[in-house]
Amino acid sequence: ADTTHSKRNSEYFDPCQEAADRSWKCLRRNGGDRLLCTDYFDAYKECKKRWMEERKEAKRKAGGSWFS
Repeated sequence: ADTTHSKRNSEYFDPCQEAADRSWKCLRRNGGDRLLCTDYFDAYKECKKRWMEERKEAKRKAGGSWFS
C-alpha cells in the first residue's frame, strides 16, 4: 500500500523514511553486507527520486521560483 500521499503532514515530511529504515535493518541483519540489501537500497533511491520530483513539480505549480 502506498502511504506517501496519506501521511503528508508538512512539506518537510520524508515519505521515504520507512524505506530508509528497512535498508538499515537489512544491513544490521546481514552484518553490513550491502550486496544482500540491494533491493532495499534501490527501493529507497526510487522513492526519494519520486518524492523530489513531486516536490519540484509542486513548487513549480505554486510559482515558488525567485525568478518568476
